[in-house]
Amino acid sequence: MRWQNQTLDADDGALPGLDRAGFVRTVQTPEFEGITFHEVLCKSALNKMPESSNLPFHWTINPMRGCSHACRYCFARPTHEYLDLDAGRDFDSQIVVKTNIAAVLRKELGRRSWHHEPVALGTNTDPYQRAEGRYRLMPGIIRTLTDSGTPFSILTKGTLLRRDLPLLTAAARQVRVSIAVSIAILDMDLHRSLESGTPSPKARLEMVRALADAGFEVNVMVAPVIPYLTDGRAHLDALFAAIAEAGAVSVVAFPMHLRGATRGWFLSWLAEAHPALVRRYRQLYGRGAYVTPEYASWLRERVQPLLHRHGLTREHTSEPQAPPSTPLPNDTQLALFA
Repeated sequence: MRWQNQTLDADDGALPGLDRAGFVRTVQTPEFEGITFHEVLCKSALNKMPESSNLPFHWTINPMRGCSHACRYCFARPTHEYLDLDAGRDFDSQIVVKTNIAAVLRKELGRRSWHHEPVALGTNTDPYQRAEGRYRLMPGIIRTLTDSGTPFSILTKGTLLRRDLPLLTAAARQVRVSIAVSIAILDMDLHRSLESGTPSPKARLEMVRALADAGFEVNVMVAPVIPYLTDGRAHLDALFAAIAEAGAVSVVAFPMHLRGATRGWFLSWLAEAHPALVRRYRQLYGRGAYVTPEYASWLRERVQPLLHRHGLTREHTSEPQAPPSTPLPNDTQLALFA
């Protein structure tokens, strides 16, 4: 591997928060220009969700922290501040990689106390972001979960998942495997502006088709719906039509929320790209993270008939993945993002 500018000194004064994360070294490589990887040794792979979270799973795995997908609306941005990194550009470019996660997971799943409860991946940052192509953490995680008889779900925007499709197909013969794909934007100009590091909507639709052809019942997360930008009837109708054509069985759609530092990061983009909308956003979100109840109700009334029209309301026979922007209490956030 052609690593350059490797730093092995674990006492990195510029990144004091990483000391708490088992920091080993910082790595930069020409294949990932503008991105810095911070390799850490995690003490645990499984994160227990508190009972108050009301989610359809009680355990999560997060192989990385930070995400090069660079979605301006990403709800997980504030978690980077726990590492004394900022929630803006640092979140997009300073990626923390848990290099030993598969080995730690195998030990945890081998305990007598493990009851083979469903495990969710993709609840924080995307496990199939570009860094996975370098570190290849997911094959080990998938094999470990499968070998232990543990059902699991994956939520991703990353088309790198197609590399592991044979492995996932084999796993599904032994345990319950649920896969959801996130596609929130169909307009290419808006896609490039808001989620510049993600694969194109077309590439993700092709991944949905590949998953459906492999026998998976694919749920698509049209989330978040971005007020006044992606909530138009024509945009949603075209997006749902493309998703149905790709072979998905269902769609979940709900409005964007702007929690913590994500709010400022998104609104700074909005002021530059769509300044006429800033006042409307202040009214819609007030001082909080969520849209008004009136807007949420309006959006449901717009979305539901379109979903029925395109046959995207079927239920899964496997356990669905919860959406990444499901509002969670503060104590739940820490469990998700560890």
